[in-house]
Formats: sequence, C-alpha cells, structure tokens
Amino acid sequence: MIVVMIALAVGALVSPPIMKACGTRGFYILAAMPAAALVWVIVNWPDSDAAPQTEKFTWVPSLQMDIDVRFDTLSAILSVLILGVGSLVLIYCANYFDIMRRRVATFGGEIVAFAGAMFGLVVSDNMLVLYVFWEATTVLSFMLVGFNMVRATSRRAATQALLVTTFGGLAMLVGIIMLGERTGSYLLSDLIADPPGGGVYINVAVVLVLIGALSKSAIVPFHFWLPGAMAAPTPVSAYLHAAAMVKAGIYLVARLAPAFAGLLSWQILVLGLGAVTMVLGGWRSLRERDLKLILAFGTVSQLGFMMVLVGVGDAGVAMAGLSMVVAHAMFKASLFMVVGIIDHATGTRDIRLLARLGHRLPVLAAIAAVAGASMAGLPFTIGFVGKETAFGTLWDTGALNPSVAHFVDIVLLIGSIITFAYTSRFLWGAFGRKVRRLPTRAVATLHPPNVAFLTPPAILAVLGVVSSFVAHQVGDLFEPYAESLPDFGHPVEHLALWHGFGLPVVFSIIVVVGGSLLFAVLRARRARVFKNPPPLNADRAYDATLRLADSVSLWVTRNTQRGSLPITQGVILSTAVVLPLIALALGNRNALSIRGFDTPEQLIVGVLMAAAALATTMLRNRLASVLILGLTGYGCGALFAMYGAPDLALTQFLVESVTLVVFVLVLRKLPSEAAPRHEGGFRVGRALIGAAFGLMLVLVGLFAAAARSTEPLQVRLGDAAYEFGHGSNTVNVLLVDIRAWDTLGEISVLIVAATGVASMVFRSRRFGAVPRVTDAVRAQAGLDEDDFVAERTTWLAGSELRDPRHRTMVLEATTRVVFPTLVVLSAYLFFAGHNAPGGGFAGGLVMGLALVLRYLAGGRYELGEALPVEAGTILGAGLLVSATTAVTSLFLGAPVLSSAVIDLHLPVFGDIHIVTAMFFDLGIYLIVVGLVLDILRSLGARLEVADDAPLTGGLPAQRRQEVRK
Repeated sequence: MIVVMIALAVGALVSPPIMKACGTRGFYILAAMPAAALVWVIVNWPDSDAAPQTEKFTWVPSLQMDIDVRFDTLSAILSVLILGVGSLVLIYCANYFDIMRRRVATFGGEIVAFAGAMFGLVVSDNMLVLYVFWEATTVLSFMLVGFNMVRATSRRAATQALLVTTFGGLAMLVGIIMLGERTGSYLLSDLIADPPGGGVYINVAVVLVLIGALSKSAIVPFHFWLPGAMAAPTPVSAYLHAAAMVKAGIYLVARLAPAFAGLLSWQILVLGLGAVTMVLGGWRSLRERDLKLILAFGTVSQLGFMMVLVGVGDAGVAMAGLSMVVAHAMFKASLFMVVGIIDHATGTRDIRLLARLGHRLPVLAAIAAVAGASMAGLPFTIGFVGKETAFGTLWDTGALNPSVAHFVDIVLLIGSIITFAYTSRFLWGAFGRKVRRLPTRAVATLHPPNVAFLTPPAILAVLGVVSSFVAHQVGDLFEPYAESLPDFGHPVEHLALWHGFGLPVVFSIIVVVGGSLLFAVLRARRARVFKNPPPLNADRAYDATLRLADSVSLWVTRNTQRGSLPITQGVILSTAVVLPLIALALGNRNALSIRGFDTPEQLIVGVLMAAAALATTMLRNRLASVLILGLTGYGCGALFAMYGAPDLALTQFLVESVTLVVFVLVLRKLPSEAAPRHEGGFRVGRALIGAAFGLMLVLVGLFAAAARSTEPLQVRLGDAAYEFGHGSNTVNVLLVDIRAWDTLGEISVLIVAATGVASMVFRSRRFGAVPRVTDAVRAQAGLDEDDFVAERTTWLAGSELRDPRHRTMVLEATTRVVFPTLVVLSAYLFFAGHNAPGGGFAGGLVMGLALVLRYLAGGRYELGEALPVEAGTILGAGLLVSATTAVTSLFLGAPVLSSAVIDLHLPVFGDIHIVTAMFFDLGIYLIVVGLVLDILRSLGARLEVADDAPLTGGLPAQRRQEVRK
C-alpha cells in the first residue's frame, strides 16, 4: 500500500514532463497510473476469512505519527471508485482539452496526486496520518477548482471550498487529538475495536470529527461550496464531486459508525442534517437552469442520502449505503462527463438554449438516459438496487426508535421523489424536443463528439446496469464491512435486483409517480413556484461572514495599531501581562520556595544588570543606551556560566555581540540623540507597564519552578543524549537530534527573517552581486574586465577604497591577525560541539563575528573579499543540507531527523564514527553565517553606497593613476 502511494506520488511529479512531451494524448499515459494501482487493489482484495492487510512505516514514534495503513473491505471499495473513476476521467481529459497549455500539463499531475492522496486517506489506520491526507485533498482541490485562475469566479470558488473544508478539517483535528489522548491510541482499528464510553468529552470529540466529515461531503450547512465549485473544469466535477473528494466524509462516517452510531449527538448531526440535505439539495436542483448546477445540487442531495444510510449503524442499512456510494460514483461521474461533452459540442450548458440535442446526438442521449435511470432509481440499475434496499432496511431497523426510523424513511422517500423530478428535468432540458422559434445552440454550433470522448461515460453508465444483474455478487463484496455493524436481530440484507412485492416496491412506485407529477407541475407552473429567490441562502451567509470578519479585523487593527510604536508595544506588553496573570490566578498554584543567590558574585552580576537596565532608560545618547543595555545580556551569560551552563553562556555572549553590531549599524543612520519633540520625559503609564511585565515574568518563573512535582527530566537527558544521540554535549544533542524538528522550524524562521530584512532595505531589488575590490578598481579606473589590475601590499584589500577619515591602521592590522584565529575557533566549536561546548549555532556566530570584524575594518569591499558568495546562496545551501539530513536518516535505519552513525575504517586515520547529526549541524552553521552576512550587506554595505557618493569614485587619485599605468 505504501508502495502504491509512493508510485502515485512519483507519477504526479513526472506527469508535467509527460504532458509537455505528448500533448493532450499524454492523459492516456497518466490514466495508466491509477489503473495500475486499481489492478493491485483487485489482486489484493481483502479475504473475508483473514485479517486485513496492514503495513507500518516508523516515522515519529514519540508523536504516534507512524504511517500505519490497513486494507479492509471498506478501504477496497472506496479504492476501486477512486482509482477506477480516476483512470476514466484522465482518458476523458484527452478529448476534453482541445489544446495543450502550461496549466493543462500540471492539471494531469494534480489529478494523479489527488488519486494518491485519496487512496492514502482510505487506507490510513493512523488518524493523524489520515488528517494529513485529508488536508492534502483540500489543497489539491483548491488547485483543481481554481484551474481557470484568471477568472474571478474560479478564484472565488476555489477559495470558498478551501476555507470551508479547511475549517472543518481543523475542527476534525481537535476531535482526533481528543479521542487519541483519551483512548491512548490514534489507530482507527483500536478506536473501533474498543470504543470509549459516552460522556460530554467523547460527545464533543465526536461532534468535532463529524464537522470535518460533514464539511467535506457538503452537508447542510456546509453544502454551498460544492455548487460554487462547478466553476472548475468538468473533469474535476466528474472526479472530485462524484467519486472522490465528497466521498471522504461519507467514508469517515462509515468507518466510525460501528463505534459511535449510538450516540445522540451522532444521530442528530448525521441523520438529521443528512435528511435535511437530501430534501434541500434536491429542491434547489429543480430551480437551476445550468446543467452542471442541476447535477451539483443533485450531488448535495445524494450525499445527504448516503450520509443517512452509512450513519444509521445497522448492518442491513449499511449494505444499502455502500450500494448507493458505488452507484452514485458511476451515474454522477457519467452525467458530469455528459455535461462536459454537451458544453464542448454546443458551447453552452443552459437548458433554455438547448433543444433537439437527443435527435442530433442519440448515443450521448442514450448514455445520459441510462445513467439518469440509475440516479432516479429505475429498475435494472444499481441505483434501483440501493434505493430498494434502503427503503426496506431503514423501515425495520432496530438501531433507531421505530417512529424515528419511519419518519427518516419517509423523508428519504420525499427526497427520492424530488430526485426523480430533477433527473427528468435534466434529461428533458438537455435532450428534449422543445419548440424554439430561433435556432438553438445545439443546431447552430454543434461539434459532434468522437468515440473516444463518449467511451468513459458510456463505460460508467453500462456498469450501472450490469452491476444490478450481479447485485448478489456485488453484495458479497460489501458484506464483510456490514458484518462489523450490529444487525439488531435482522440478518444482513443480501443485495438483489428483485426481492418480491413489499414496502420497497410500493415506495419505488410512489417515487416514479410522484416524481413524474412533480416534474410536470413544475414545468407548467415554474414561473409561479420559483418566482421569488430562496429566503435562506448559505452562499450569502458565507459572504456576510467574510464581510463581518473583515470589519472586525479592520476595527481591531484601527484601534490597536495606530501607527504609534509606544501604543503598539503597550498593547502587546499589557496583553502579555494580563493573560498569564489571569491564568495564574485561576489555576492551581503550589507554595513558593524562593531560592536566593548562591554566591556573592551572582548578586553582584544581578545588581549590575538591574543598574544597566535603569541607566538605559535615563541616557539620551542612543549609542550609549545600546552599549549599556548590552551589559544585561552579558550579565545573563555570566549567570549561565556560574550555574554550570557553558553552552548557554557561550551562545548568549555571541548573540549579544552580534546584536550590538546590528544596533550600531542601524544607529549610524540616526541622530546621536532623540529630537526634543520626541522626548516625553517620565511617563507613569509606560513605567507601570514595564514594571508589571517584569513582575509577571518573575512570578510566572517562580511558580513554574515550584510546580515541579517529580524528578526533573534533565537527570536523564545526559544518558539519553549519549545513548541515542551519540554525543556528550546534551544541549547540542537536544538541538540536532531530540528536538531537531523544533530546530528545523527555527532555522526556517531565521531564513524568513533574513529575507524580510533584505526586502525592507532593498525594496525594489537586491543590491546586486557581491562587491569585490577588483570590480571596484576596474570600474573606477576605467579598465575593461580582462585588463590586468596591479596588486599592492596592504593590511586589508578593501580598506584603501574607503575614505581615509574612516580608516584605522591599528584595527586593520589587528583584524589581519585576529580573523584567521576566529575562523579556526569557529571550525573548532563546530566540530567539538557534539561532545563539548559549541555546535553549529555557536560556530556560525563566531564566523559571523569574524565577518563583522572584517567589515568594520575594511568596509563593504572587504566583506566581499572575505566571503565572495551571495548570502542567499549560503542560506539556501544550509536549509538544503539540514533538510537532506532528515531524509538521509531514513536510509540509514534511523527515524527522521535523528542521529545515525556511519562507521568508516580509513588506512591512516583508523576507525572513524560519523554521526549524521553533524551534517544537520552544518546546515545550522551555514544558515547562521548567511544570516549575519545578509544583515551586514543589508544594514551595512547597502547603506554605505550613499556615503561613498561624494568621494571621487572612492579610489584615491594616485592609486587610480597607478592602476591605469
């Protein structure tokens, strides 16, 4: 199963090149990918007498994120629909798209990727992994629905579907976590085998999961996104909205029904909203004039029907539910393809412009009639088998109170009458011999479809008939799932084309007669019945919700971000004070046990830090304030060292040094003192906020320390770091192994920060290539690129391009000596960091300080001489190295982002043990160096350009003459 998912993922990646090479005929090649997966499903069909097939791939065991997959009857049924219909849709695309465009090339890959995501969803046993595939289908749906991105309607439809289904998915994630934490397992098989009892907690968790399922399957009140998604190309509707995406919610309800169908909250949401959806969606379908919208609202109606059947929790009703799931995939995908062919042939889907199309395209009309018969529930179709089974089993089910069961069955009967009516309207509107005074679109612009175009919908329509004659054999495939549900004293209903006379036959007759009368009445009195727009419109409610969110966000922004930095900081700090203190006051608190200073040195450092903080608020000179403020950071590093944390102390000293340099670079462009109009003197409000924030930090820290009731984790970290991370430096092993996922996120944030700084400084474009001394000399001396530039002995090559007033010979000579020492120290800290104080972060900071020294002594050209590589290149290389290490660990038998040991035996060096975490640390090293380099070039080198402008080219006249000679 995992191999199938990987194969489909690889197929999605190679699809665009295939499409570009083969054109639209490449869709035939892409269709072979899900078809091959379908063959695997058929060959490995679950044996009802054996346990389901399972596979496990260890990923993040500590978070229970192992990839557990399970292939049982329900998974197999959905897989056949996903892969089989997916293959036919791709074949259909080969004739649907007339010309090859760039977007069409990626479209095929997105369909294959969607098939892979849906297959992963239905075979996932781990609920967290299922959620990952769930959201993958949401993202891919957004891309597919928004295919015509230049159209506002497509963008709106894609965004609407994304927001609604993502909201439901997030609610579902919370419910999954609640269930997993309560039961102790995130496996669906464990949850269903041993379901937790009732109670408020479980009911809330189940409701949250159902919100995700209902939103995905377009159940009221989340139904409005599906008709809007008809802005997508017809192949998307035929696949996602008939056989794939909308079936995800149905699948999840069917999967969880054996465990939770008895809950009252389940019955209200699944049965109540499902029944309402069937009637409401069918009635809205009768109002529409666009063929796709008729089918779209019909899909909403049918989804409500299926949701009721799979959610009852009765074995017999479940058989009817699975029959309708299969039937709906076949007839609705076929009908959507028929609409696409009509649109392709005539250029319209409006039934007011179509007439006598059945006479001109009899084969297409026959296909639509057969598929429509299955949708309406006429005999000799699989839709008839499913509806007859549903009417009979639901009436007698023991899962519900008899009066409730009868009421739900009657509601479904009403919905089926409406279904028959809108099916008749669809067929008459598309193919009927209507009288028109003017030439219709069907006659005027008809382009008859070829055989290949008609084949996919014809196959699905014919299968809908053939499967009804082998209903018993089809039912044998469904029964292993149905047997997982209670039968309430009734044997499992065997599917059959004819069960004899009874209540189902009576209901079927009522459906045909009632549906025909409803269609006739509405056709005659349509103008009066649908004179006014519907009073309730979920689409308008969605728009109103978005407008309200915009208004609230604007109000909040207007009242909290007023363009004043003190006000913004005051709001942030006040919030940071109030919320933690409220939580502290309302929560359980342990008695405080305050420990004082252990040595006089600690007290002295603390007093100096407090004095420096107070002095910072009083000094007027900006540079002096920054330098004094730096004492607090250095003091914190000293306290780390005194408490036996050399790694933290080293990092704190280095970070504080780099921070001081950044402040100094910024302050170069600011006046030494604030303007008189900006001096507000002592502000009581600001002082109170500052004091409250400091007090809050102290109190929260003290109570957090007092809350420990068991043995500290740090006691075991040393042994764990050596045993699992193969290093003696616990801090470094934490960063590159135990908490490597956090570190990967943090270095990603560093890259974003570097990009943000550069974007704000450069604004319109990057500063260009790395400035080198040779480039500057050639440009200023008027030489060509290939001319020889004479070298001249100097302490620093870039310093002679600076204004003599800014040069310091002592600093240049010192830099010449100190820089290589810092580089060596940087390398030492990097290599020694796994077993001694240091690491990639500390080593990168030391290298960054070395570059800072070269820049301060020689200017921006000297920085180019020290490291003639773009900062973005270094940042990208660092992230690539770290991310690659995550994958490499898997091939070495270790979990993702954990340490694996490579043992080498070299002739000269002997046995060498290389830990893969070193390469992850190398990525951190490169990212830190790239960040410092980007800051120096953004805040330093870029800002120096204006300063050099008044100079005579920046190069002394005598030197320019020497170069020319």
